Amino acid sequence: MKAITVRLRHDPDPVALGARSGLLWSRGGFAVAGLGEAVRIPLSRPDGAARAQHQLAAMRDSDELCVPGSGPLALATLPFDRFAPGDLIVPSIVVGSDPEGHRWATVIRHETPQPGDIEAALHEVEQVKARRVPASPQPTTMTLTSVRSPEDWRDNVVAAGVARINAGELRKLVLAREVRVTTDRPIDAAAVIERLRQSFSSAIVFSIDGFVGASPELLVSRTNDVVRAHPLAGTAPRSSDPLIDQRLSSELHASPKNRHEHGITIDWLLHNLLPYCSYVDAEPEPSILTLANVHHLGTLVEGVLSSPPASVLELVAALHPTPAVGGDPQDVAIRVIEELEGMDRGCYAGASGWVDGNGNGAFAVNVRVARIDGATATVYAGNGIVGDSDPEAELAETRSKFQAILGALVRP
Repeated sequence: MKAITVRLRHDPDPVALGARSGLLWSRGGFAVAGLGEAVRIPLSRPDGAARAQHQLAAMRDSDELCVPGSGPLALATLPFDRFAPGDLIVPSIVVGSDPEGHRWATVIRHETPQPGDIEAALHEVEQVKARRVPASPQPTTMTLTSVRSPEDWRDNVVAAGVARINAGELRKLVLAREVRVTTDRPIDAAAVIERLRQSFSSAIVFSIDGFVGASPELLVSRTNDVVRAHPLAGTAPRSSDPLIDQRLSSELHASPKNRHEHGITIDWLLHNLLPYCSYVDAEPEPSILTLANVHHLGTLVEGVLSSPPASVLELVAALHPTPAVGGDPQDVAIRVIEELEGMDRGCYAGASGWVDGNGNGAFAVNVRVARIDGATATVYAGNGIVGDSDPEAELAETRSKFQAILGALVRP
Protein backbone atom coordinates (compact mmCIF):
# COMPACT_ATOMS: atom_id res chain seq x y z
CA MET A 1 0.00 0.00 0.00
CA LYS A 2 1.22 3.51 -0.88
CA ALA A 3 -0.06 6.88 0.34
CA ILE A 4 0.20 10.21 -1.47
CA THR A 5 -0.83 13.44 0.25
CA VAL A 6 -1.54 16.69 -1.58
CA ARG A 7 -2.19 20.18 -0.28
CA LEU A 8 -5.72 21.50 -0.84
CA ARG A 9 -6.46 25.15 -1.51
CA HIS A 10 -10.08 24.89 -0.37
CA ASP A 11 -11.67 23.73 2.90
CA PRO A 12 -12.50 20.03 2.48
CA ASP A 13 -14.90 20.11 5.49
CA PRO A 14 -13.82 16.79 7.02
CA VAL A 15 -16.67 16.80 9.55
CA ALA A 16 -19.32 16.92 6.82
CA LEU A 17 -17.60 14.04 5.03
CA GLY A 18 -16.95 11.94 8.14
CA ALA A 19 -20.48 12.33 9.47
CA ARG A 20 -21.76 10.76 6.25
CA SER A 21 -18.99 8.19 5.68
CA GLY A 22 -18.81 6.93 9.27
CA LEU A 23 -15.08 7.63 9.71
CA LEU A 24 -14.51 10.86 11.61
CA TRP A 25 -12.44 12.28 14.47
CA SER A 26 -12.72 15.97 15.30
CA ARG A 27 -11.42 18.09 18.15
CA GLY A 28 -11.34 21.86 18.13
CA GLY A 29 -9.90 23.03 14.82
CA PHE A 30 -8.44 19.63 13.93
CA ALA A 31 -10.49 17.08 11.96
CA VAL A 32 -9.78 14.02 9.85
CA ALA A 33 -12.32 11.98 7.92
CA GLY A 34 -12.03 8.83 5.88
CA LEU A 35 -13.85 7.34 2.94
CA GLY A 36 -13.66 3.68 2.00
CA GLU A 37 -11.30 1.13 3.49
CA ALA A 38 -7.88 0.40 2.02
CA VAL A 39 -6.86 -2.09 4.69
CA ARG A 40 -7.25 -3.02 8.35
CA ILE A 41 -4.11 -3.41 10.42
CA PRO A 42 -4.58 -5.83 13.33
CA LEU A 43 -3.58 -4.35 16.67
CA SER A 44 -2.74 -6.92 19.30
CA ARG A 45 -3.00 -5.38 22.75
CA PRO A 46 -1.35 -4.23 24.84
CA ASP A 47 2.01 -5.06 23.22
CA GLY A 48 1.39 -4.77 19.46
CA ALA A 49 1.70 -0.99 19.05
CA ALA A 50 5.18 -0.99 17.53
CA ARG A 51 4.29 -3.64 14.95
CA ALA A 52 1.09 -1.85 13.87
CA GLN A 53 2.90 1.49 13.74
CA HIS A 54 5.60 0.00 11.49
CA GLN A 55 2.96 -1.31 9.05
CA LEU A 56 1.32 2.09 8.83
CA ALA A 57 4.63 3.93 8.41
CA ALA A 58 5.61 1.63 5.53
CA MET A 59 2.77 3.12 3.44
CA ARG A 60 4.43 6.54 3.17
CA ASP A 61 5.28 7.63 -0.36
CA SER A 62 4.80 11.34 -1.05
CA ASP A 63 3.55 14.07 1.30
CA GLU A 64 3.40 17.75 0.33
CA LEU A 65 2.71 18.91 3.90
CA CYS A 66 4.44 16.61 6.43
CA VAL A 67 2.23 17.83 9.30
CA PRO A 68 0.55 15.71 11.98
CA GLY A 69 -2.34 13.89 10.30
CA SER A 70 -1.01 14.02 6.76
CA GLY A 71 0.44 10.96 5.06
CA PRO A 72 -0.91 7.47 5.83
CA LEU A 73 -3.47 7.62 8.62
CA ALA A 74 -5.65 5.15 10.47
CA LEU A 75 -8.66 5.50 12.76
CA ALA A 76 -9.61 3.08 15.50
CA THR A 77 -12.09 2.47 18.29
CA LEU A 78 -10.60 0.14 20.88
CA PRO A 79 -12.33 -1.99 23.53
CA PHE A 80 -12.23 -1.30 27.24
CA ASP A 81 -10.51 -4.64 27.79
CA ARG A 82 -6.85 -3.70 27.35
CA PHE A 83 -6.02 -7.25 26.24
CA ALA A 84 -8.75 -7.44 23.59
CA PRO A 85 -7.45 -7.00 20.02
CA GLY A 86 -8.43 -4.05 17.87
CA ASP A 87 -8.10 -2.86 14.28
CA LEU A 88 -6.57 0.21 12.72
CA ILE A 89 -8.84 1.21 9.84
CA VAL A 90 -6.82 2.77 7.01
CA PRO A 91 -9.26 4.63 4.72
CA SER A 92 -8.78 4.71 0.96
CA ILE A 93 -9.23 8.48 1.07
CA VAL A 94 -8.54 10.85 3.96
CA VAL A 95 -9.22 14.58 4.12
CA GLY A 96 -7.97 16.70 6.98
CA SER A 97 -7.64 20.20 8.33
CA ASP A 98 -5.90 21.73 11.34
CA PRO A 99 -5.96 25.02 13.28
CA GLU A 100 -2.83 26.27 11.47
CA GLY A 101 -4.75 26.40 8.19
CA HIS A 102 -3.34 23.24 6.60
CA ARG A 103 -5.79 21.41 4.33
CA TRP A 104 -4.95 18.10 2.73
CA ALA A 105 -6.14 14.94 1.02
CA THR A 106 -4.43 11.55 1.18
CA VAL A 107 -5.11 8.72 -1.24
CA ILE A 108 -3.97 5.16 -0.50
CA ARG A 109 -3.73 2.50 -3.19
CA HIS A 110 -1.97 -0.84 -3.63
CA GLU A 111 0.28 0.86 -6.16
CA THR A 112 1.54 4.44 -6.11
CA PRO A 113 -1.48 6.70 -6.75
CA GLN A 114 -1.45 8.78 -9.92
CA PRO A 115 -2.75 12.36 -10.45
CA GLY A 116 -5.97 10.95 -11.88
CA ASP A 117 -6.52 9.00 -8.66
CA ILE A 118 -6.35 12.21 -6.64
CA GLU A 119 -8.88 13.94 -8.90
CA ALA A 120 -11.24 10.96 -8.78
CA ALA A 121 -10.93 10.80 -4.98
CA LEU A 122 -11.78 14.47 -4.53
CA HIS A 123 -14.78 14.06 -6.82
CA GLU A 124 -15.96 11.11 -4.71
CA VAL A 125 -15.52 13.18 -1.55
CA GLU A 126 -17.74 15.94 -2.93
CA GLN A 127 -20.43 13.43 -3.91
CA VAL A 128 -20.54 11.97 -0.40
CA LYS A 129 -20.59 15.42 1.22
CA ALA A 130 -23.56 16.35 -0.97
CA ARG A 131 -25.75 13.66 0.59
CA ARG A 132 -28.66 15.13 2.50
CA VAL A 133 -28.62 14.88 6.30
CA PRO A 134 -30.83 13.30 7.44
CA ALA A 135 -30.99 11.06 4.39
CA SER A 136 -34.44 9.64 5.21
CA PRO A 137 -37.35 10.19 7.62
CA GLN A 138 -35.99 10.25 11.15
CA PRO A 139 -37.15 8.37 14.25
CA THR A 140 -39.81 10.19 16.21
CA THR A 141 -40.25 7.76 19.10
CA MET A 142 -37.92 5.63 21.16
CA THR A 143 -38.26 2.99 23.84
CA LEU A 144 -35.67 2.78 26.59
CA THR A 145 -34.87 -0.50 28.28
CA SER A 146 -32.50 -0.54 31.22
CA VAL A 147 -30.49 -3.74 30.86
CA ARG A 148 -30.24 -3.89 34.65
CA SER A 149 -32.95 -2.18 36.68
CA PRO A 150 -31.89 1.15 38.20
CA GLU A 151 -32.67 -0.09 41.70
CA ASP A 152 -30.66 -3.27 41.20
CA TRP A 153 -27.70 -1.27 39.90
CA ARG A 154 -27.91 1.14 42.84
CA ASP A 155 -28.23 -1.53 45.55
CA ASN A 156 -26.28 -4.49 44.19
CA VAL A 157 -23.60 -2.80 42.09
CA VAL A 158 -22.80 0.62 43.55
CA ALA A 159 -23.51 -0.18 47.20
CA ALA A 160 -21.52 -3.40 46.87
CA GLY A 161 -18.63 -1.46 45.31
CA VAL A 162 -18.64 1.11 48.12
CA ALA A 163 -18.53 -1.70 50.67
CA ARG A 164 -15.50 -3.27 49.01
CA ILE A 165 -13.69 0.08 48.91
CA ASN A 166 -14.40 0.67 52.60
CA ALA A 167 -13.17 -2.85 53.34
CA GLY A 168 -9.79 -1.80 51.95
CA GLU A 169 -9.87 -3.89 48.78
CA LEU A 170 -9.29 -0.87 46.51
CA ARG A 171 -9.32 2.94 46.52
CA LYS A 172 -11.57 3.74 43.57
CA LEU A 173 -13.94 1.89 41.27
CA VAL A 174 -15.77 3.00 38.12
CA LEU A 175 -19.15 1.31 37.62
CA ALA A 176 -21.33 1.66 34.52
CA ARG A 177 -24.92 1.14 33.40
CA GLU A 178 -26.26 0.19 29.97
CA VAL A 179 -29.56 1.12 28.31
CA ARG A 180 -30.96 -0.09 25.00
CA VAL A 181 -32.78 2.28 22.69
CA THR A 182 -35.32 1.03 20.14
CA THR A 183 -36.71 3.53 17.63
CA ASP A 184 -39.50 3.48 15.04
CA ARG A 185 -37.08 4.10 12.13
CA PRO A 186 -33.37 3.50 11.51
CA ILE A 187 -31.10 5.95 13.31
CA ASP A 188 -29.07 8.12 10.93
CA ALA A 189 -25.57 8.31 12.42
CA ALA A 190 -24.78 11.41 10.34
CA ALA A 191 -27.75 13.25 11.85
CA VAL A 192 -26.63 12.16 15.33
CA ILE A 193 -23.16 13.57 14.69
CA GLU A 194 -24.63 16.90 13.55
CA ARG A 195 -26.74 17.15 16.73
CA LEU A 196 -23.78 16.27 18.94
CA ARG A 197 -21.69 18.98 17.27
CA GLN A 198 -24.42 21.55 17.96
CA SER A 199 -24.92 20.53 21.59
CA PHE A 200 -21.29 19.80 22.53
CA SER A 201 -19.14 22.11 20.45
CA SER A 202 -16.11 21.71 22.74
CA ALA A 203 -16.25 17.90 22.79
CA ILE A 204 -14.25 15.40 20.75
CA VAL A 205 -16.76 14.18 18.16
CA PHE A 206 -16.15 10.88 16.39
CA SER A 207 -17.80 8.17 14.33
CA ILE A 208 -15.85 4.95 13.79
CA ASP A 209 -17.23 1.51 12.91
CA GLY A 210 -20.77 2.34 14.04
CA PHE A 211 -19.55 3.77 17.33
CA VAL A 212 -20.40 7.47 17.75
CA GLY A 213 -19.60 9.85 20.54
CA ALA A 214 -19.02 13.34 21.86
CA SER A 215 -16.36 12.74 24.48
CA PRO A 216 -15.19 15.55 26.74
CA GLU A 217 -12.05 13.62 27.73
CA LEU A 218 -8.72 13.42 25.90
CA LEU A 219 -6.94 10.21 26.88
CA VAL A 220 -3.69 11.21 25.19
CA SER A 221 -2.32 13.08 22.19
CA ARG A 222 1.14 13.11 20.66
CA THR A 223 2.30 15.95 18.39
CA ASN A 224 5.93 15.33 17.45
CA ASP A 225 7.59 15.18 20.90
CA VAL A 226 4.79 16.85 22.90
CA VAL A 227 2.36 14.68 24.83
CA ARG A 228 -0.89 15.91 26.36
CA ALA A 229 -3.78 14.43 28.30
CA HIS A 230 -6.88 15.98 29.83
CA PRO A 231 -8.34 13.51 32.33
CA LEU A 232 -11.74 14.17 33.90
CA ALA A 233 -12.93 12.74 37.19
CA GLY A 234 -15.68 14.21 39.35
CA THR A 235 -19.08 15.29 38.03
CA ALA A 236 -22.00 17.51 39.02
CA PRO A 237 -25.32 18.08 37.19
CA ARG A 238 -26.25 21.34 35.45
CA SER A 239 -29.22 23.53 36.35
CA SER A 240 -31.26 25.87 34.17
CA ASP A 241 -31.16 28.40 37.04
CA PRO A 242 -27.86 30.33 36.68
CA LEU A 243 -27.45 30.82 40.43
CA ILE A 244 -28.03 27.15 41.21
CA ASP A 245 -25.78 26.13 38.33
CA GLN A 246 -22.96 28.29 39.68
CA ARG A 247 -23.45 26.81 43.13
CA LEU A 248 -23.28 23.26 41.73
CA SER A 249 -20.06 24.14 39.91
CA SER A 250 -18.49 25.69 43.01
CA GLU A 251 -19.51 22.75 45.19
CA LEU A 252 -17.94 20.33 42.72
CA HIS A 253 -14.66 22.23 42.76
CA ALA A 254 -14.61 22.26 46.58
CA SER A 255 -15.92 18.72 47.10
CA PRO A 256 -13.45 16.56 49.09
CA LYS A 257 -14.99 13.40 47.58
CA ASN A 258 -14.60 14.61 43.98
CA ARG A 259 -11.16 16.16 44.56
CA HIS A 260 -9.97 12.87 46.05
CA GLU A 261 -11.36 10.90 43.10
CA HIS A 262 -9.75 13.33 40.67
CA GLY A 263 -6.39 13.26 42.42
CA ILE A 264 -6.18 9.48 42.11
CA THR A 265 -6.47 9.76 38.33
CA ILE A 266 -3.91 12.57 37.99
CA ASP A 267 -1.31 10.86 40.17
CA TRP A 268 -1.75 7.57 38.29
CA LEU A 269 -1.48 9.22 34.90
CA LEU A 270 1.69 11.14 35.78
CA HIS A 271 3.27 7.94 37.13
CA ASN A 272 2.49 6.02 33.94
CA LEU A 273 3.58 8.79 31.55
CA LEU A 274 6.89 9.50 33.27
CA PRO A 275 8.83 6.54 31.75
CA TYR A 276 8.14 7.95 28.26
CA CYS A 277 9.02 11.57 29.04
CA SER A 278 11.99 13.79 29.71
CA TYR A 279 9.53 16.13 31.42
CA VAL A 280 5.87 15.87 32.41
CA ASP A 281 3.66 17.81 34.81
CA ALA A 282 0.04 18.63 35.58
CA GLU A 283 -1.73 21.88 36.34
CA PRO A 284 -1.55 22.54 40.09
CA GLU A 285 -5.33 22.82 40.46
CA PRO A 286 -8.20 21.18 38.57
CA SER A 287 -10.60 23.43 36.70
CA ILE A 288 -14.27 23.11 35.88
CA LEU A 289 -15.20 21.88 32.41
CA THR A 290 -18.83 22.81 31.75
CA LEU A 291 -20.84 20.90 29.18
CA ALA A 292 -24.49 21.17 28.16
CA ASN A 293 -25.61 18.60 30.75
CA VAL A 294 -22.91 18.33 33.45
CA HIS A 295 -19.87 19.96 35.07
CA HIS A 296 -16.59 18.01 35.30
CA LEU A 297 -13.33 18.43 37.17
CA GLY A 298 -10.46 18.39 34.67
CA THR A 299 -6.69 18.85 34.75
CA LEU A 300 -4.37 19.37 31.77
CA VAL A 301 -1.27 17.16 31.77
CA GLU A 302 1.57 18.02 29.39
CA GLY A 303 5.08 16.75 28.82
CA VAL A 304 8.00 16.34 26.42
CA LEU A 305 8.66 12.82 25.18
CA SER A 306 12.10 11.27 25.37
CA SER A 307 13.93 10.64 22.09
CA PRO A 308 12.90 8.75 20.04
CA PRO A 309 9.33 9.66 21.02
CA ALA A 310 6.85 6.87 21.66
CA SER A 311 4.00 6.61 19.16
CA VAL A 312 0.51 7.54 20.29
CA LEU A 313 -0.38 3.83 20.09
CA GLU A 314 2.31 3.03 22.67
CA LEU A 315 1.02 5.83 24.90
CA VAL A 316 -2.55 4.55 24.66
CA ALA A 317 -1.33 1.09 25.68
CA ALA A 318 0.49 2.59 28.67
CA LEU A 319 -2.39 4.76 29.87
CA HIS A 320 -5.56 2.82 29.16
CA PRO A 321 -7.65 2.28 31.20
CA THR A 322 -7.06 5.19 33.55
CA PRO A 323 -8.66 5.29 37.00
CA ALA A 324 -11.25 7.65 35.46
CA VAL A 325 -12.86 4.66 33.69
CA GLY A 326 -11.44 1.69 35.60
CA GLY A 327 -10.31 2.36 39.14
CA ASP A 328 -7.33 2.02 41.41
CA PRO A 329 -5.45 -0.27 41.82
CA GLN A 330 -6.13 -1.04 38.17
CA ASP A 331 -5.98 -4.85 38.22
CA VAL A 332 -8.17 -5.12 41.31
CA ALA A 333 -10.67 -2.58 39.96
CA ILE A 334 -11.06 -4.39 36.64
CA ARG A 335 -11.67 -7.68 38.43
CA VAL A 336 -14.33 -6.09 40.65
CA ILE A 337 -15.96 -4.42 37.62
CA GLU A 338 -16.28 -7.82 35.95
CA GLU A 339 -17.81 -9.29 39.09
CA LEU A 340 -20.31 -6.52 39.82
CA GLU A 341 -21.40 -5.00 36.48
CA GLY A 342 -22.44 -8.21 34.75
CA MET A 343 -22.11 -6.70 31.27
CA ASP A 344 -19.64 -6.58 28.40
CA ARG A 345 -18.49 -2.98 28.03
CA GLY A 346 -17.24 -3.59 24.49
CA CYS A 347 -15.79 -0.28 23.30
CA TYR A 348 -17.50 1.75 26.02
CA ALA A 349 -14.76 3.31 28.21
CA GLY A 350 -12.22 2.23 25.59
CA ALA A 351 -10.52 4.73 23.29
CA SER A 352 -11.24 6.21 19.85
CA GLY A 353 -8.73 8.15 17.82
CA TRP A 354 -6.32 8.48 14.94
CA VAL A 355 -2.65 7.78 14.30
CA ASP A 356 -0.44 8.77 11.37
CA GLY A 357 2.64 7.12 9.92
CA ASN A 358 4.97 9.16 12.15
CA GLY A 359 3.25 8.11 15.36
CA ASN A 360 1.41 11.38 15.88
CA GLY A 361 -2.20 11.11 16.89
CA ALA A 362 -4.86 11.57 19.53
CA PHE A 363 -7.34 9.31 21.33
CA ALA A 364 -10.46 10.20 23.27
CA VAL A 365 -11.89 8.21 26.14
CA ASN A 366 -15.07 6.47 24.97
CA VAL A 367 -17.61 8.18 27.20
CA ARG A 368 -20.84 9.88 26.03
CA VAL A 369 -21.06 7.27 23.30
CA ALA A 370 -23.50 4.94 21.58
CA ARG A 371 -23.27 1.87 19.39
CA ILE A 372 -25.78 2.32 16.53
CA ASP A 373 -27.20 -0.64 14.64
CA GLY A 374 -30.18 0.16 12.43
CA ALA A 375 -33.15 1.12 14.61
CA THR A 376 -31.41 0.21 17.87
CA ALA A 377 -28.63 1.77 19.90
CA THR A 378 -26.79 0.86 23.07
CA VAL A 379 -25.89 3.74 25.36
CA TYR A 380 -23.64 3.68 28.43
CA ALA A 381 -22.90 5.85 31.46
CA GLY A 382 -20.53 5.26 34.36
CA ASN A 383 -19.36 6.94 37.55
CA GLY A 384 -16.30 6.94 39.74
CA ILE A 385 -17.03 5.38 43.12
CA VAL A 386 -15.03 6.06 46.30
CA GLY A 387 -15.59 5.25 49.96
CA ASP A 388 -18.12 8.00 50.69
CA SER A 389 -20.10 7.68 47.44
CA ASP A 390 -23.88 7.75 47.84
CA PRO A 391 -25.53 5.06 45.64
CA GLU A 392 -28.67 7.15 45.06
CA ALA A 393 -26.61 10.16 43.96
CA GLU A 394 -24.54 7.95 41.66
CA LEU A 395 -27.72 6.65 40.01
CA ALA A 396 -28.91 10.24 39.44
CA GLU A 397 -25.53 11.12 37.92
CA THR A 398 -25.81 8.35 35.32
CA ARG A 399 -29.18 9.75 34.27
CA SER A 400 -27.58 13.15 33.65
CA LYS A 401 -24.85 11.55 31.57
CA PHE A 402 -27.28 9.48 29.49
CA GLN A 403 -29.01 12.65 28.33
CA ALA A 404 -25.96 13.72 26.34
CA ILE A 405 -26.48 10.92 23.82
CA LEU A 406 -30.20 10.16 24.16
CA GLY A 407 -31.05 13.71 23.14
CA ALA A 408 -29.06 13.29 19.91
CA LEU A 409 -30.54 9.93 18.87
CA VAL A 410 -34.13 11.09 18.38
CA ARG A 411 -35.57 14.54 17.65
CA PRO A 412 -39.38 14.53 17.87
